Amino acid sequence: MMAGRAHGHRNRLRRLIPRVLLIIFAVYAVSFAIYLLRQPHRPPPPDPTLRTDVRDGFRAPPSSQKPWPRLPSFLPWVGGPAPPPHTCEAYFGNGFSRRVEVLPARGGGGGWFRCHHSETLGSSICEGARVRLDPALIAMSRGGEPLEQVMGRAEEEELPKYEPGALLVERPSAGRMAPLVDTGFLNNYVPTGGIGMHTMRALLESARVVPPGELHCSQWVEEPTLLVTRFEYANLFHTITDWYSAYVSSRVTNLPNRPNVVFVDGHCKAQLEQTWEALFSSVTYAKNFSGPVCFRRAILSPLGYETAMFKGLSESFSCEGASAQSLRGKPDYDKTARLSEFGEMIVASFGLPQDDIMSSKKSNGLNVLFVRREDYLAHPRHSGKVESRLSNEHEGATPCCPGSFSSNRGSWGGPNTLSFSYS
Repeated sequence: MMAGRAHGHRNRLRRLIPRVLLIIFAVYAVSFAIYLLRQPHRPPPPDPTLRTDVRDGFRAPPSSQKPWPRLPSFLPWVGGPAPPPHTCEAYFGNGFSRRVEVLPARGGGGGWFRCHHSETLGSSICEGARVRLDPALIAMSRGGEPLEQVMGRAEEEELPKYEPGALLVERPSAGRMAPLVDTGFLNNYVPTGGIGMHTMRALLESARVVPPGELHCSQWVEEPTLLVTRFEYANLFHTITDWYSAYVSSRVTNLPNRPNVVFVDGHCKAQLEQTWEALFSSVTYAKNFSGPVCFRRAILSPLGYETAMFKGLSESFSCEGASAQSLRGKPDYDKTARLSEFGEMIVASFGLPQDDIMSSKKSNGLNVLFVRREDYLAHPRHSGKVESRLSNEHEGATPCCPGSFSSNRGSWGGPNTLSFSYS
């Protein structure tokens, strides 16, 4: 009898325990739900692996562009006080301190367009969002061809001539097609400045604004892109001015990574193009696009003729180089470290060790770089015959006494020949 009662008691416990556990779980679940409902809503933390760029109302996809390298002489380009006009830093740094809103951005999306003007250089870096470039409305050669295929081609064929609408910018709201800028704007912010054929001014003159949905693009370039026109592309000095202008344009517009470059010219492929490819994320020619191409963000780089390097050939201004470290501690607008920064950028782009460069700067000795120029064809206007650059190259350099260096001034002996000797 007692055994039967004990057995029944155990059966009731077996049935009761699951019910108690179920009730406890239900109470816990309800309590947790009430707790969550009472908490303020917080967005989930961002995914650290997803790199996006939110600017002026649109979110860019993760970037595949090259990152900026670490540069020992780098100083911030934006965010600080603007250098006074006509100072050393205004010539070589961010003297583009006047921001002119041509087509203001709006929160609802759509395009925008603005220019950063430099009183010192008399030029502007212009940029826009939702911009279309139509190669069919640009009269010029295709560009990028091997030199041997285009020997004898005239320079005029390689420089762009624009029809109206070659550049379109989408306005943020409805409206009629209209010119982006007028002649007064161009005279104030993109003057010719003695440049006979100012191609960037001509591109802006062709630009039109269109209502949303009227761009009609064959493809979209999602990442920031520089539009560059070169003139003397086979000349090292002039190409350096183009490199510097493109670098400054990238920094003034505060690009998060190294941009793409589109050559809005029809020059053939040249040896110096390798440095363009090293400095920036990609390089292509406008005429290589199969149809109208649209850019989420496009930057119009000023001509190399508008840089301080070129203006220094005809203008007189006081400028002194200084280390970035000294300028961080004691800013001086009559000194600049921008050229050191740019030189380090070129070195880093080719993967050369920065430490070796920095240690050579600190040495007391004089570093001399000898460059031997190989015979080559420079551009299609050449005669087509490979000629020696030096008439007496075999006499070019002879050993000298240790620790000293002397040279006689070279003298021109005719086209592409230079007579010189070392003793």
